[in-house]
Amino acid sequence: MQSHGQEMPQVLPGLGDIAGFYEGYILDLWGVVHNGIAPFPDTIPTLQEMKRGKRTVWLLSNAPRRAAAVADFLAGMGITPDLYDGIMTSGEATYHAMAERYLAQWGPRCLHIGPAHDLSLLEGLAVTLVEDPAEADFLLCTGVRDPADTVEPYQALLSAAAAENLPFLCANPDRIVHVGERLVLCPGTFADIYMEMDGQVTWFGKPYRQVYSQCLAAMPGQRVLAIGDGMPTDIAGATGAGIDSMLITGGIHRAELPIHDFSPEAQNRVYEFFAGFPYRPRYLAEKLSW
Repeated sequence: MQSHGQEMPQVLPGLGDIAGFYEGYILDLWGVVHNGIAPFPDTIPTLQEMKRGKRTVWLLSNAPRRAAAVADFLAGMGITPDLYDGIMTSGEATYHAMAERYLAQWGPRCLHIGPAHDLSLLEGLAVTLVEDPAEADFLLCTGVRDPADTVEPYQALLSAAAAENLPFLCANPDRIVHVGERLVLCPGTFADIYMEMDGQVTWFGKPYRQVYSQCLAAMPGQRVLAIGDGMPTDIAGATGAGIDSMLITGGIHRAELPIHDFSPEAQNRVYEFFAGFPYRPRYLAEKLSW
């Protein structure tokens, strides 16, 4: 069922059409399950249908937070633990990498770029926060400090960190995310800039295979479908993990994928979009629904 060829993905109205093919599902959160503020209207009914069908459901997010914090956030939206089997996040992977390797390798002094509430990622770690790159052992990026921020306010800090040869831990490889209808910069954007400055970046999250391992270990022998809204993260990650994928077209690529517009111009845009990637999803759907 792998989608390595050049055929176009199959457009589906919902998961019900392929429910018999997959026992396990790995769902992206932001852009698929919720919009950063509330669940999408079909989310909870779809999760309920999955559980009624005894499907294994793992939530895999490039959130720069511990899995328990994400579970609390979801519960506040009404997405309770009975609706899924487990959560894995890029933040969880970052936390364990710091605890098990990088603090001992680099030192404890952390220069953090991100909102204050993301500092919960460091709880329980022997980390000292610093503000001057010259005093830091490494740079941890979890996002922008204010959702309205552009790259510009961070350029000088990134340049100073690169001049100090600080290792950069990217706790979320996403480049952008929709918060409601607003586009917000993510750590992947800053990591790209840092690499252009010849800085050393260590990435955690999708599309890197290590974050899929825990999910797949909970689904031995099952046919698994990964569902996400980002080609460079969700679909690339699923392809690398050897599983089928579905791209939600109403997410970050919404302007590029008019899948329900059958005019020649719109269909050419869809073909041109996929021609820009060496991998493709097996399926397309406008939203997560049954």
